Amino acid sequence: MTTASLGNTFAVCATFASFFQLALVCGAPWGRLTLGGKYPDRLPVRLRFVAAFSAVLLAVFALVVEVRAGVIGAPWQALSRNLIWVVVAYCALGTLANAITPSKWERVLWLPVVLVLLITSLRVAVS
Repeated sequence: MTTASLGNTFAVCATFASFFQLALVCGAPWGRLTLGGKYPDRLPVRLRFVAAFSAVLLAVFALVVEVRAGVIGAPWQALSRNLIWVVVAYCALGTLANAITPSKWERVLWLPVVLVLLITSLRVAVS
């Protein structure tokens, strides 16, 4: 895979995750798929703010990876050299969290997605 296609793969997965978070913000009854499945239906309002923050963070991470992959934003390449490692670290922690979550559905849905985010961001980082 080219660096650009890795960046695009990351962006697609991050966009999917971001839309999921936005659906939670809007009250989608998918709580069993996040936060360890502690809230099986709609998230409490206070946790919808966490979902909103996650959606924004994922969008920013997609932007960083796309810049680092050379898909967009050539003037920001220098900044992306350091920021990409923040993305990689976040994805590594997310992979670990989704691997050990007590929620079976979270492991089934999010572990593969976050693993793709980790692999693609790491490959872009070292390219």
